[in-house]
Amino acid sequence: MTVSSRVQFARTATDLVETDLSVALVYAEISGQFFGEVERRHPDRVVNVGIREQLLVNVGAGMALTGMRPIVHTFASFLVERAFEQVKLGFGHQDVGGVLVGSGGSFDIAGGGRTHQAPGDVALLDTLPGVSIHAPGTAQEVDAVLRRSVGGSGLHYVRVVEQTNAQSFPHAPGRFHVVRRGAGATVIALGPVLDEVLSATEGRDVTVLYASTVRPFDRRGLREALGSPEVVLVEPWLAGTSAHVVADALRDVPHRLLALGVGRTELRRYGTAADHVRAHGLDATGLRRSLDGFLTPGHTTLDPGRRLACDLAATGARRCRCSSVGRAFAL
Repeated sequence: MTVSSRVQFARTATDLVETDLSVALVYAEISGQFFGEVERRHPDRVVNVGIREQLLVNVGAGMALTGMRPIVHTFASFLVERAFEQVKLGFGHQDVGGVLVGSGGSFDIAGGGRTHQAPGDVALLDTLPGVSIHAPGTAQEVDAVLRRSVGGSGLHYVRVVEQTNAQSFPHAPGRFHVVRRGAGATVIALGPVLDEVLSATEGRDVTVLYASTVRPFDRRGLREALGSPEVVLVEPWLAGTSAHVVADALRDVPHRLLALGVGRTELRRYGTAADHVRAHGLDATGLRRSLDGFLTPGHTTLDPGRRLACDLAATGARRCRCSSVGRAFAL
């Protein structure tokens, strides 16, 4: 039976606590339905701090200072955005390691409103030096990423979301998997957007690269795969988050970059996660439209400053006032 990525995270975290006395789990109510048994067996290493996210991170950092390897978990918006100062100081400045696991992603919990949406989590953590950032695309990848992160060192962020890919790939930190090889543009799919990317590029002579670990970024792999000057970056968080690492990897190579992701327009009628994916042009149809505009000779390219402006009706229906798609260009 197939399990969700979030259930797999809970199972793997429980197993790690059970089998390794150095592993601790600190959570803030979220996912508590999965941790009752292991918390009763190991109350000294499994701690529910309640809905106090700054305390959550500080407790984890304190455990790390004693030599333990903490897994720190809640929704991404609470873990990364609300408690960012504690992450920056408790883990980063004190130079201790741990594994932060954020669920919910950009808009898994669309009905929960903006407080539960975190499309900027990866961009925010990317401001801290040395953080390894993972976006596993399947439950199997969640298991592999979590085990390797907990068994390793340093600070890691694991982004666990509902959107998944059909195929799992071996965990290879800092390396791209070449999913499809072509003579044209290079399309980079980060995390659980691969299926939509493969559908959108069907029939195009392009190379498709995939990675579930997005930091460190595989600069060498991108350079080796480059077959033409056109690079398309697709990531399921804030558009352009990884544009700077692509630009750095190709700083001495003439190229054009189209960076696709979650736009900056506020969608105040929440709808569903699928509605948000479509609204930001991250479904196969939207991606294909963006690829056509970028790669097809003579196709009109939209002003890069324009963003999709649409509302989601209470039923989840879209009412668009603009046909442009969130995108960022770099020449």
